[in-house]
Amino acid sequence: MIDLTIHEPQLAKAVERARERGIIIPTFRQHKNPDTVPAAVKGKLANIGLWDITPLNLFRITWKNEPVDFGGGFNGVNYLEFPKSLTGIEARIIALVGKWFPTGAHKVGATFGCLVPRLVTGQFDPTTQKAVWPSTGNYCRGGAYDAALLSCESVAILPEGMSQERFDWLASVAGEVIKTPGSESNVKEIFDKCWELRETRDDVVIFNQFDEFGNQLWHYDVTGHAMEEVLERELRPGDTYQGVVLTTGSAGTSGCGDYLKETFPTSKIAIGEALQCPTLMFNGFGAHRIEGIGDKHVPWIHNVRNTDLIMAIDDEASVDLIRLFNETAGCEYLARQGVPQEFIAQLPLLGISSVANLLLAIKFAKYYELGDTDVVLTVLTDSMEMYESRLQELTQERGEFGDQDAAAVYHQHLLGQTIDYVEELTYYGRKRVHNLKYYTWVEQQGKSVEELQDQWYRPDYWTSIHKQVDEIDELISAFNEKTGLSRNI
Repeated sequence: MIDLTIHEPQLAKAVERARERGIIIPTFRQHKNPDTVPAAVKGKLANIGLWDITPLNLFRITWKNEPVDFGGGFNGVNYLEFPKSLTGIEARIIALVGKWFPTGAHKVGATFGCLVPRLVTGQFDPTTQKAVWPSTGNYCRGGAYDAALLSCESVAILPEGMSQERFDWLASVAGEVIKTPGSESNVKEIFDKCWELRETRDDVVIFNQFDEFGNQLWHYDVTGHAMEEVLERELRPGDTYQGVVLTTGSAGTSGCGDYLKETFPTSKIAIGEALQCPTLMFNGFGAHRIEGIGDKHVPWIHNVRNTDLIMAIDDEASVDLIRLFNETAGCEYLARQGVPQEFIAQLPLLGISSVANLLLAIKFAKYYELGDTDVVLTVLTDSMEMYESRLQELTQERGEFGDQDAAAVYHQHLLGQTIDYVEELTYYGRKRVHNLKYYTWVEQQGKSVEELQDQWYRPDYWTSIHKQVDEIDELISAFNEKTGLSRNI
């Protein structure tokens, strides 16, 4: 479970810091339902940009922001349904859109779920400690941003091979930025740097997205409810919600599937990875180019026992499709194939891992032979805003993207998507994947074998974590009451 033990001396410092800086912390409930956000806060947000460094933007950590860069209020969940002319299948694929979070990615929610419980219990002292955010991309961006809003200093750790846009933005927000060797698949190097910091510095607290249950819990509660609302709106009489499909990443977002299975018990959770680094499928290794889905291990917070399907997708498909979706020749070709112009205009909402999620959803639908009454959910974690430099690099490496390129990519990767590299997990298939946690988390990272076994055998292990939402909200409300700021809104 998430440790919610109160540390009074440090809590007093955190309360005083929040009072001095005018920080009111929203609850998970307010992230789920912004209608409960005080009217005074909503009024002030009308004059604030979506990415501005101001504590009020803590209230914008929600799927329900008005999709504008400045001054927006709240509305329903931001989501997108892909037309059949693009996917080539009858099944309906619907994706939540992450671009309209502060920082342009939903990881600000995951990092909020990790940092805030420590802050409101006094386990993190913002006056003397720095929050360390180890990541392969958006998590450290979200962590640095949330830390800045909460008046905490931060250290961002990410591989040197990640997109330049990430480093450029972090330079203005994080107190320190540490580059580790390699790129997307080099997660262990990040973990090694964390151990080095633990052993050499006494001013840091590590918030590792791969073992912080606040990450999984935020998505269970907030993303899960957002998806449920989309289904309530979109399911027609006779329709069936079949499952959620996600790249593995930190496994935090898969928490939404845990929530949805409680409401839709026959629904599935499908987890995908890059074929070039097939850790779940083949116990394999390698390097790949789908930025944002760090691998070569099974995250500690992955509820593998609740996972039904694993898949692998060729990273070349994602790389080719960001060109199809964003180059002029690609967009013109899609229009000729009958993809509506208003939808083509929204394709930049898909970053590289979002494209992978789309392809995996198509693969999932084809595997189960789904039809036009079946609905599959996924997430667009971020947008092309983070990858413009990748398009420039691809043009330099491969030349201009023309009509023949567009035709080849469309027919090969979308219409031609196959059901190869799919494994429907049996009980022992799940256990095989779960047991891979041992090598990273017990041998390298100091977790206990007993807890590893509890994750598999103890029936209430995951549900007891999920039940902590209300307790965390009560602690947040008590924190705000101590600062006295909530009484003035």
